[in-house]
Amino acid sequence: MWVQALNLHNFRSYSDIHVEWDPGVNILVGANGQGKTNIVEAIYYLATLNSHRVASDQPLVLAGQESAVIRARFVEEDRSVNIDIEISPGKANRANINRSPTPRVRDILGIIRAVMFAPEDLALVKGDPVDRRKFLDETLVQRSPRFIGVKNDYEKILKQRNALLRSPNKENIDSTLDVWNEQLIRVGTEIVNSRLKLLSDLEPHFTQRYAAISGGEQAVSSSEISLSYQSKYLSSTELTATEIENEFRSALLDRKREELIRGVTLVGPQRDDFLVTLGDLPLKGFASHGESWSAALALRIASADVLRGDGVEPIIILDDVFAELDTLRRETLAELVADAPQVFITAAVDNDIPETMGGKRYLVTTGSVQPS
Repeated sequence: MWVQALNLHNFRSYSDIHVEWDPGVNILVGANGQGKTNIVEAIYYLATLNSHRVASDQPLVLAGQESAVIRARFVEEDRSVNIDIEISPGKANRANINRSPTPRVRDILGIIRAVMFAPEDLALVKGDPVDRRKFLDETLVQRSPRFIGVKNDYEKILKQRNALLRSPNKENIDSTLDVWNEQLIRVGTEIVNSRLKLLSDLEPHFTQRYAAISGGEQAVSSSEISLSYQSKYLSSTELTATEIENEFRSALLDRKREELIRGVTLVGPQRDDFLVTLGDLPLKGFASHGESWSAALALRIASADVLRGDGVEPIIILDDVFAELDTLRRETLAELVADAPQVFITAAVDNDIPETMGGKRYLVTTGSVQPS
C-alpha cells in the first residue's frame, strides 16, 4: 500500500496543502525550517498515531488554531482507502475511514504501515531506556495494531496502582493492592512476552543489516553483535508466559515495602530496556559515532524486515538521514530500501541523496510543496 495523496489543514507549519505522490521514491528537498519533516511526520502519524519528534499532540497544531486535520488516500492494487484524523489537543481526537466515523481513533491502525529513519534514531543506541522501549512498542503496534490497546490498558492500571501507593492511608490497602497487582501482572506479562518475541525475530535481521551498513569496516564480526532484553525481575529471557507472571508477582512482593515508601511502581515493563552489544561491550558508552549510526539504522531496517516477514510491505521514510552518513553508508542504505513500495526522503540539499536514487523530486518552501 502507498500514499497517493496527502492533505494537511492547520498541521504544523501548513494551513492548507494538498500533495500528490507516486509509488517508489519521493524526494523532498528544501532548506532547513521549510517544513519537509512536517510532511513525513503527518504520514508517520497516520501509521502509528505518534510523532517521531514530540510526545504530545499540541505541537502538531498550527499556532493559534484549536485543531489540525490530516487526510490521505492510500492505494493497494485496484482499491483505495481514504483516512482522515482530526487532532484536537485537550479533547478526543476523531478519525474517519472512507468518510465514515470510526468508534475509536486507533481503528485506523494497520491500514498503513511505515518505518521511519530520523536523526533522533541515534537515541536507540545512545539514549535512555525510554527511547528503546518506544521503539519496541511502536514496532509491535505496527506488527499487531491491537497491541496499542494492551499498552493503553497497562498505562491505566499502572496509573491507578501508583495512585493507591501514594494514598495517605496505607494500613488497609492490601486487598485492593492485590487486585491491581493481578491486573498489572496479566497485562504486563503480555507486553513483556511480545517484546521478547519481537527481539528474537529482530536479531537475525539486525546482525545481517549491521554487517551490510558497516561495510565490513568493523573489526568485530556481525555474529558478535547482539540484542538482549534487560529486566531486573526476570531470571531469563527464555521464560514462558506463566513463568514471567510468577517472577513478576514475586518481584512485586519483594519490592512492596519500598514501593509503599516511594509511592511508585518499581517493577514492570515500564522500567525494562534492551541492550545492543558489540563484542563484549555495550554500544552505549563505548561505540564510535559510525558504529552507533550503523546499529541504529540496522534496527530500523530490521523492523521493516520483520514486518515483511509478516506479509506487510511498509512505507519507508528517511527524514534527513543521508546528511548524517558517510558515502558508503548512504549508498548501502539506498540499496536496502530500494525495493519498498514507497519511499519518502527529505534532504536539505540534493547532493546528500545518492546518485543511484531515482524517483520524483519536490521542492519544499514555506507553506508549499511543488514537483521540481
